[in-house]
Amino acid sequence: MLSLAERYGGPADLPQRLPVFPLQRAILLPRATLPLNIFEPRYLQMLEDVMSTSRVLCIVQPDACAEESPPGKSVTLRRVGCVGRVTSYQEIDDGRMLITLTGVARCTMGDEVEIAKPYRICTVSYDRFLGDFEAGAGEADVDRQGLVKALKTYLEARNLRADWAAVSKASNESLVNSLAVVSPYGPEEKQALLEAPDLKTRAEMLVALAEMELAAGAGGTGSTLQ
Repeated sequence: MLSLAERYGGPADLPQRLPVFPLQRAILLPRATLPLNIFEPRYLQMLEDVMSTSRVLCIVQPDACAEESPPGKSVTLRRVGCVGRVTSYQEIDDGRMLITLTGVARCTMGDEVEIAKPYRICTVSYDRFLGDFEAGAGEADVDRQGLVKALKTYLEARNLRADWAAVSKASNESLVNSLAVVSPYGPEEKQALLEAPDLKTRAEMLVALAEMELAAGAGGTGSTLQ
């Protein structure tokens, strides 16, 4: 079975037109994972079509929208999203589908394609994000010690826990991108993390966001951060 790096060596290995899943406060990044619970009929149909073809789709945030999953096709989309491959797929008895997307590369959104399907399809370009196809690019520039220190301080202040054994084994790319995907911030902060030009910048943004939230006196929830 091919790894993602073997399967997707560059833009030529990905479609230029992709089904789009607009989700508020949801981002995906290269080689990070995003679990999704699919239950809306339009996206169940989209997933069926995706699984019978390329197994890839684009996660993108809707622009200036209060709804998590905006209805219809009129809501403007953010200019940058990320292509993910369905790497886990489970049908549930009640009709839902549980999937995991693994990020391949970010993309710039282009024109929308007119189709009769209930979901949206857009043209995309990968030219701005060619570095995403190189696993681990920029890892050496990440201040891992500073990031882990900020993470520990943030978790302790909010009475959260982490799997530190998994954190210690994670590569810098995996740690930074996974933290960005699961981070609890709003749409603007999530989009900024998505569009950060490199791992170093994204890690610095995560530290700054954690420090700002701590300074604002965020309360604890007693949950576990996986």
